[in-house]
Amino acid sequence: MSANRVPEEAVAPRPFEEIGTERLAEIDFVLTDIDDTLTTSGRLPALAYHALERLHQAGIVVIPVTGRPAGWCDMIARLWPVDAVVGENGAFYFACSAQGGMIREFAQPAELRREGRQRLDRLAETILTTVPGARISADQSFREADLAIDFAEDGPRLSDAKIARIVTCFEEAGAVAKVSSIHVNGWFGHYDKLAMTRRLFGERYGLELEKADRSVIFVGDSPNDAPMFGFFQNSVGVANFADFLNDTATPPNWITRQAGGAGFAEVADAILRAKGRTRGAPEGTNDAS
Repeated sequence: MSANRVPEEAVAPRPFEEIGTERLAEIDFVLTDIDDTLTTSGRLPALAYHALERLHQAGIVVIPVTGRPAGWCDMIARLWPVDAVVGENGAFYFACSAQGGMIREFAQPAELRREGRQRLDRLAETILTTVPGARISADQSFREADLAIDFAEDGPRLSDAKIARIVTCFEEAGAVAKVSSIHVNGWFGHYDKLAMTRRLFGERYGLELEKADRSVIFVGDSPNDAPMFGFFQNSVGVANFADFLNDTATPPNWITRQAGGAGFAEVADAILRAKGRTRGAPEGTNDAS
């Protein structure tokens, strides 16, 4: 998986502190990955959750865009200070309606998801047999559309060679495979985080994503965020993205000073300052100016 250099077409991200106040003042939507972007060492720190809440209270639309499963996303859409959630790498978006019910929109109809599940169940057996140490993710039972193979969350991190072999198993079966900071996620179908985000913006906000680009910032941390990094001019990697720089042909345009949840808070603080809406920043937040 690892290479000795950044791919030729890639440009190393610039320090986030150079992004400019005028650019940040235009932000009305904050899209963010969850694992190792909002979380730090597998936990959601108060600093990051407070940043979500402060953005929400300031009238900025916050949308997690994650590889995590439908079960988690249902809870997040209901309980977190967010407006919607894109989950399972673009398999769906969930959002609470004005009447309090849950809106669930999927990339594929139920019958196609059932067929895909049967194929993925067979593929799981192949992967576990082919790659020693590979394991099904603990959150698999909460998933609707994909198969998550854990290589770093609940057990020793697998070698880059084994991670690459997991990806190959998916691709040889005709599935899409994406590597996050903890899982290899695979599915049958043509969708990704960006495609579902585009649909969400059209259906929920009446906006064409291309025309809304200047008002959107995306924050992520790993190779499966590449479609988002490549699309948004305001694409930001938290500091730990540097671990994946050699493996990502499409890196973010900017990178924070701090890692994980603290890096996300760094971005939130800078946006709120630029908009002149900062209210009681929690102790320990970064000055990203």
